[in-house]
Amino acid sequence: MSVMDGEDRTPWQAPGRIALGAPERHGWWWKTLLVGWVLWLATITVTLLTRNPNLVPTLILLGSFLVPFCAVLFAVERLRGNVTALQIILAFFVSGVAGVLGASLLEANLHQSLWLYGLVGLIEEFVKGCILVVLGWRFAPKSATQGALLGATVGAGFAAFESAGYAFNAALGTHGIDIAALLQTEVIRALLAPVGHVLWTAIIGAALFGIAERRERPDDPGYAWSIWVVVAYLGAAALHALWDSMSSIASLLALIATGSTAQLLQYGFLLRRDADAVQSLSSVLYVCGLIVVSLAGVVTLWAVIRRHRTRARRRQV
Repeated sequence: MSVMDGEDRTPWQAPGRIALGAPERHGWWWKTLLVGWVLWLATITVTLLTRNPNLVPTLILLGSFLVPFCAVLFAVERLRGNVTALQIILAFFVSGVAGVLGASLLEANLHQSLWLYGLVGLIEEFVKGCILVVLGWRFAPKSATQGALLGATVGAGFAAFESAGYAFNAALGTHGIDIAALLQTEVIRALLAPVGHVLWTAIIGAALFGIAERRERPDDPGYAWSIWVVVAYLGAAALHALWDSMSSIASLLALIATGSTAQLLQYGFLLRRDADAVQSLSSVLYVCGLIVVSLAGVVTLWAVIRRHRTRARRRQV
C-alpha cells in the first residue's frame, strides 16, 4: 500500500493532504537567494544605464522581498505538520499585508516621545503575535522549533512589506528618484532582516508552540496558556525597541564619551571638529549596538528552544 493509500499517513495529516516535511532538503532558499541577487544586480545595472523609472518598482520589490522570502523557503523545507508549502507562502503574504496595515492603524496617533520606540515595539510585536496565533491555530503537531519557523515566516512577511515602504520613501528625492538612497536602504535592511522582525517573531512562536506542546494530546490543534508566552512577547518587544532606538542611544553615548555634552547644552551646537568626532564614534557604537541586540535575540531564541526540547525529552522518558 502506498502513502497515498493512507498506510503511512501520520496522525495529524488529513486525508488527501501532503504534509510539509519531505525527508530530503533541496536547499531552495540559498539557490533562490543567489539567483535573486543576480537578478537584482542586473536590474540595478539596466536601471542606471537606461534611467527608466518604470524599473524602480522592480528594484523595490526584488530588494525588499528577496531575503525575507528566502527565509520563508528555509522554513518551508524544515516545517513538519499538517500544512502545505503553498499555505506557508500564502501566510507570508497575508501576514505581511495584515501586519503593516494593523501596525499603521495602531501607530497612527503616536507622537515623538521618550516612550515612542517602546510603544512601537509593543504594537508591532502584538500585531505579528496575533497573526501568528491565527495562522498557527490548526497547525499540529506543535513544538518550539516549529513555532520558531512559523514565527519567522510571519516576521519575514512583515519585514518584506515594511522594507518596501522604506525603500519607496528613500527613492523620493527632492530632485527626482534617488536611486542611491533606495539601494542603500534596501541593502541595509536586507542584511539585517534575519536578525530583525524574523528573529523577534520567531522567539514568540517558539514560546507559544513550546507551551502548547506540553498538553496531554500535542497532536491536537490549539494552544495552552502560560505566563512565559507573555514574557517572550515582552522580550521580543524590548529587543525591537532597543533596535529602533539604537541610533539615539549611540549618539548619546558618543556625546558622553567625547565630553561634548556640556558644550551642546550650553551653546546648542558643536564645533566642526567635535561634531565629526561624535559622528564617527556614534556610527561605531550604532553598529556595535545592533550586533549586541542581534546576539541577544539569537541567544534568547536558542534558550527558548533548548528549554522546551529538554522538557519534551523528560516527558518521553
